[in-house]
Amino acid sequence: MPHANDHTPWQIFLIFLRLGLTSFGGPIAHLGYFRDEFVSRRRWLSERSYADLVTLCQFLPGPASSQVGIALGLSRAGYAGALAAWAGFTLPSALALILLALGLAGYAEAVPAGILHGLKVVAVAIVAQAVWGMARNLCPDVPRISLMAIATCLVLLVPAAWAQVAIIAAAGVAGLLLFKPGNSVEHDPLPIAIGHRAGSLWLLLFFALLLGLPLLAELWASPTLNMIDAFYRTGSLVFGGGHVMLPLLQAEVVPTGWVSNETFLAGYGATQAVPGPLFTFAAFLGASMHGPQSGWPGAVLCLLAIFLPSFLLVLGALPFWERLRTNQRMQAAMLGINAAVVGLLLAALYQPVWTSAILQPLDFGLALLALVALLFWKLPPWLVVIACGLGGQLLSLLR
Repeated sequence: MPHANDHTPWQIFLIFLRLGLTSFGGPIAHLGYFRDEFVSRRRWLSERSYADLVTLCQFLPGPASSQVGIALGLSRAGYAGALAAWAGFTLPSALALILLALGLAGYAEAVPAGILHGLKVVAVAIVAQAVWGMARNLCPDVPRISLMAIATCLVLLVPAAWAQVAIIAAAGVAGLLLFKPGNSVEHDPLPIAIGHRAGSLWLLLFFALLLGLPLLAELWASPTLNMIDAFYRTGSLVFGGGHVMLPLLQAEVVPTGWVSNETFLAGYGATQAVPGPLFTFAAFLGASMHGPQSGWPGAVLCLLAIFLPSFLLVLGALPFWERLRTNQRMQAAMLGINAAVVGLLLAALYQPVWTSAILQPLDFGLALLALVALLFWKLPPWLVVIACGLGGQLLSLLR
């Protein structure tokens, strides 16, 4: 049943804080955690609306899972809810990485490799649960099952970020051709309190900062502005998930001498071991800086700079997205797009989630138990995550 007291910013913060503490496995797994929490358990939105929201955030640059969280918080409690959702989901990994950067680097190797591998295995179960649930709702007939399968094959054949956007666009065209626009298509609106004028202003601010920050940094010769510009630009131009930001950030912070390449790579490795969004790597880099800012101020500044574009894009795009997806032709396109999104998740289940986690038969057995625990035993995801971490360590002792 829906929860009656989960619409205040504080309650939203606590809900996302728990997710931020337990959401291992990367952005695709995060979307699986979100689906279980907000579609299956709390019923904040329907399967169809959730898929629409995921599709929008896949189109936008930036971290898709964080953007979905921001939109969910916005739909429940406005701007304060959006901020609360982002803060709850982001703080655990950001704090862990800041502490690591401030002198706890030795702890990065203290976590047993078996536990880390168990966390990869549980991501297989989380993503498989998401694919299964979304496919049942969004691919109920032969045309949509076919679109899902074709999208899966294409994204495995061409795994580039641009290809994913092209596949989603092509699926939208296929939806227009396969499904009659005049047919009544069910639509479950996401309650968004932002008007079109406000949305336009947020988008204008996004582009103004993207174009204006480099000019300001050049005019005032401010190292701090240079740092803000570097992280804001990275957050604005990254398509295809958090891993894509790594070469961009490395080009920004290593040649300038802000962070050594060894520190950069050590921080990237540690980021894989913490839950939450990969973009919190910016907090580690900010705390490690040998430049204009460092420590806690640098961490906070870099973290805010890299996530700010996500806020502006979500706030600016959602009002227009709501109008577009109520259009009957757009709804026909969305039937095809939603099927393709399931196909993208299915491809991600294989590569990189499955290929990086299922290395031997015992790994498959652990993933199967985790999936059964989620689907049929109805255990909470955080408990399954802990159990898989311990199970992964046990398997490492048996090898």
